[in-house]
Amino acid sequence: MDQAETPLADAAEAFLADARITPFTTPGHKRAPHLTDDFLRHDLPLSSGADDLHARGGYLAAAEGLAAELWGADLCRFCLNGSTQGNQALALAAARPGQRAIVSRNLHKSVFAGLVLAGLEPVWIRPEIDQRTGVAHGIRTEALAAALAVAPDAQAVVLVEPSFVGVVSDVAGLAKLSHEAGVPLIVDQAWGAHFGFHPGLPAHSLALGADAMVVSAHKTLTSFTQGAYLFAKGGRLDVARVSEAFDLLHTTSPSAAILASLDRARHLMATRGEELLGTTLELAAGFRERMAGVEGLTVVDSDDPTKLVLALAATGADGLEVEDDLVSEGIRLELANRDTLIPLLTIADTRETVERLTGALHRALERRRGTPREPGGASVVWSIEPEVGMSPREAFFAPRETVPVDRAVGRLAAETVAPYPPGIPALAPGEVVTAPLLDALREAAAAGTRLAYCSDPSLGTIQVIAS
Repeated sequence: MDQAETPLADAAEAFLADARITPFTTPGHKRAPHLTDDFLRHDLPLSSGADDLHARGGYLAAAEGLAAELWGADLCRFCLNGSTQGNQALALAAARPGQRAIVSRNLHKSVFAGLVLAGLEPVWIRPEIDQRTGVAHGIRTEALAAALAVAPDAQAVVLVEPSFVGVVSDVAGLAKLSHEAGVPLIVDQAWGAHFGFHPGLPAHSLALGADAMVVSAHKTLTSFTQGAYLFAKGGRLDVARVSEAFDLLHTTSPSAAILASLDRARHLMATRGEELLGTTLELAAGFRERMAGVEGLTVVDSDDPTKLVLALAATGADGLEVEDDLVSEGIRLELANRDTLIPLLTIADTRETVERLTGALHRALERRRGTPREPGGASVVWSIEPEVGMSPREAFFAPRETVPVDRAVGRLAAETVAPYPPGIPALAPGEVVTAPLLDALREAAAAGTRLAYCSDPSLGTIQVIAS
């Protein structure tokens, strides 16, 4: 296969350039000149668009094959619903309802939804938390070994690598442990689509021994929003079953524009990935050097040197106020809360964009500087072990009610509560609400930590399984 080719993108461009085409197909706007402005002109379907009605061109299959080859997989499927689609397909393929899987507690909500859809019962393993910054570290091999001993019937191990803040566990060691136990290792690598394309970055999870991984090409690569790749190797996973599960979740009206952008993103990494990422690494190093002189600011060390996580507590500045200042200068961030800012740096950035960011940050931090404080994310929340009373699937379908939080003690939660950062669920559906946990969550909220995913972030009320 020739990584310089872009079979699907070329087919999409040829369709868009052919003025003779008179479609009697979806989409309903038909790119008609009297209806369509530039916003819709580049929309096109795969069926009866980039390919014919019967997919005789095989352009999507060819593009997925090129991606599989580049990443060293036996199977690649192009996801149109982000990494969510890939994560949920792997959950469906890995085990049967009622079976157990060992799952990292810093899971994305799409992985939790996969547990619900597949009816899997999680055995949780939790990363350690940096008490200074509230940032989650990786999963220790000892934690996985203990979980495998507790759950020898587990059908899979599911990890998030890297974490949202760029922390990577010993994936090779965790893969070895999983395989010695006879189970596949599945990795949600949504935030590490660029891994493996430069020696200054971590290797991607498949190269380190994982059996499957999902990467969000729209996050750190160049596909259109919603574009992601699902990769799988055969052996411990049935790749035919993975593909069947993927198709179960896949739209029957795929956007050829998003699919073609995934083809283009693969081509770009195959032909220029190391060059572009070399520039990105230089920009990241320059940013860290320039921000190092800001009193009280910590640019958190990361296994992914392109990941920029700014801890503000020691500056006394409120991150939401800093964000407002940045927005007024036209700068948008990937994450902002009281204690943490995350500007996402990718291969699209240039010296000029990073200089704009650093200048605006310097001005905002000096304007908003205040009394240094402790970070809100580090609390006793993480010393409290969850008590499971019901599987995620049972909790999802169970009737629920909203009650004052003081009346929730001893009840089973019907929703997730996750202090952010680090964004790890402190309470998940089906788990027992305890007084120590509620006290710890209130303490975190009072200290400025955002409580995510729950219906009432103030924690005045909470949803529980109806009695």
